Amino acid sequence: MALRSGGVKPLLLGPRATTGLGSPPFATGVQPRAARLDAPTSFQPSSASSRNPGAPRESPAKLTGLHFPDCSGPPSCRTSSSARFPQRLFDWRHDSRLLRFPSCYPSPRTLRRPSAHFRSVTYFRFAGRAVDGLKRRSRLRLGFRGSRAQHGFLTSLLHGEVFEIEEHISERQAEVLAEFERRKRARQINVSTDDSEVKACLRALGEPITLFGEGPAERRERLRNILSVVGTDALKKTKKDDEKSKKSKEEYQQTWYHEGPNSLKVARLWIANYSLPRAMKRLEEARLHKEIPETTRTSQMQELHKSLRSLNNFCSQIGDDRPISYCHFSPNSKMLATACWSGLCKLWSVPDCNLLHTLRGHNTNVGAIVFHPKSTVSLDQKDVNLASCAADGSVKLWSLDSDEPVADIEGHTVRVARVMWHPSGRFLGTTCYDRSWRLWDLEAQEEILHQEGHSMGVYDIAFHQDGSLAGTGGLDAFGRVWDLRTGRCIMFLEGHLKEIYGINFSPNGYHIATGSGDNTCKVWDLRQRRCVYTIPAHQNLVTGVKFEPIHGNFLLTGAYDNTAKIWTHPGWSPLKTLAGHEGKVMGLDISSDGQLIATCSYDRTFKLWMAE
Repeated sequence: MALRSGGVKPLLLGPRATTGLGSPPFATGVQPRAARLDAPTSFQPSSASSRNPGAPRESPAKLTGLHFPDCSGPPSCRTSSSARFPQRLFDWRHDSRLLRFPSCYPSPRTLRRPSAHFRSVTYFRFAGRAVDGLKRRSRLRLGFRGSRAQHGFLTSLLHGEVFEIEEHISERQAEVLAEFERRKRARQINVSTDDSEVKACLRALGEPITLFGEGPAERRERLRNILSVVGTDALKKTKKDDEKSKKSKEEYQQTWYHEGPNSLKVARLWIANYSLPRAMKRLEEARLHKEIPETTRTSQMQELHKSLRSLNNFCSQIGDDRPISYCHFSPNSKMLATACWSGLCKLWSVPDCNLLHTLRGHNTNVGAIVFHPKSTVSLDQKDVNLASCAADGSVKLWSLDSDEPVADIEGHTVRVARVMWHPSGRFLGTTCYDRSWRLWDLEAQEEILHQEGHSMGVYDIAFHQDGSLAGTGGLDAFGRVWDLRTGRCIMFLEGHLKEIYGINFSPNGYHIATGSGDNTCKVWDLRQRRCVYTIPAHQNLVTGVKFEPIHGNFLLTGAYDNTAKIWTHPGWSPLKTLAGHEGKVMGLDISSDGQLIATCSYDRTFKLWMAE
């Protein structure tokens, strides 16, 4: 059955169908016969009262459905499944009381008494607004295709079901409308024709800059479609965030200077007077070494390399119940100090590895313990001979004749990773996870320098053998070289991809080695102010680097791949791999005479290595 799109769809009324609009104002008590689609030719009242005017009037009953009496009409008024139903069954104008009927029905004025059909139809007079709502909602319907869909719709309305738009049709319509709106917005968005700018915008939005088989035009269209979804404000917000992060990064990379006490100026002058004569002495020794014939120097180097290749594990000792994090030789090479995660520090005899002292004072992981530069040489045992630091920010000073700390250095609120003595023994440097490193004057018993400059925690520190410079390595993957005489950063070590865990100065005075979490060791030249060589040292992060302390003829590195390696200097070729630990190598050191190498590990042991 075809329906006209412009008018209200006709109603197919069946037996005892309800409208859902309530009861009509009056109804007949006689059960009408079934309705037909064929329009009647004459109006036949179906109620008993209409056939017998003298019969008593029946009490009104509630109408449970709208029914047409069985009637027949002229052929011109009959309808079938292929014919069109009248466009409008009822027509309401400004006055809802006016009803217009098809011509096949007689006028109500000619009737002596309203028929059951007329009473049923008149019911719509009291539900005009509801029917208007049905008409408006019917216009919104997407339309049924085919006579079966039309018949199903009319039948559902006959049984009193409220006509509603199906959910899936409504959702589909909303999706289509949203897609049209998005395309409209996309056409109004201006996108740069520069392909590099388009890629930059895609990268800023977190999208891939290119797809397989995608050209500049397709990439530009993809950016336009993305902006039509997220909005152009998202790109502006992303650019603002990038600018903020760039500014914050620049601020982090700036060097901050804290105002120091009056004693800082005195300390700088003292360091200058201490370092300049040592620098002159070092240069004089370098000139004397250069006067040695090349053949002699070559033969000496070959003998050293041969000796290093013959290094073997001389002694292995279990140092604690927890991992051993650090080890350090005494200046006379007769003792070895170890730091443990149990909070204990221990002193061992060398080379027989017998326990001499157990230093108790830390309550948490000890990060490092180092000997005073003059300890066991000219310093009395009652004086401060060692310094240690722990993860709770504590720094303690120790003597050799007591197992208890001599003094505590207070001022750190977060983890202290490393401590190191200045070559003079007067100053102590500490690195802290608050992005700063500090210099303490032990004679004045005060902090004279609080230096920032790293954007993350500072992990390791080393002093130049002259005492004029200090090098720091941070968790921000950058290293810095500081002039202690002026307080300025004279060199920025940029090149590592991950954190720097070790830094050390060569005895030649111009080479610096750094070990990083990117598994490499870089060698820097202070004269050229750049990285001169990158050693692909290990298969895991490098925990420590150490030059041979006399002439710097070789470089020692340790890593989390359970090995330590020896490299030639200046050729940087591998000489020996010290394998034997079952866990990560966490610390290493070389004795002052260059005869012994010590390594400590996560496997709770430390080992001594000696040439055969």
